[in-house]
Amino acid sequence: VQLQASGGGLVQAGASLRLSCAASGGTSSTYGMGWFRQAPGKEREFVAVIRWNDSSSYYADSVKGRFTISGDRAKNTVYLQMNNVKSEDTAVYYCAATVDSDAVWNYWGQGTLVTVSS
Repeated sequence: VQLQASGGGLVQAGASLRLSCAASGGTSSTYGMGWFRQAPGKEREFVAVIRWNDSSSYYADSVKGRFTISGDRAKNTVYLQMNNVKSEDTAVYYCAATVDSDAVWNYWGQGTLVTVSS
């Protein structure tokens, strides 16, 4: 499975941004897809996940109520709608796919940089 993330850029605090991640190659085997992020000098952290079997989603507390993950199974694409962004949302955002559960992420995209100016 290959993942290609896009949509990052420079935005002002309070604005909105939508990230996309297109998956190819064996996507029918995936259990779910998600987003992670890594801020400068920090470890990579979980942001959101969507599970294909029931379209359920789960979010990190830091983004709950502001970010929304959605997916188009037919297009093998997952989105992250980011609203009311904050400076602490500045990070490289990675999409990932899992074939079994949220605990193990098997495939990773290359990352897209989101910079929030205050």
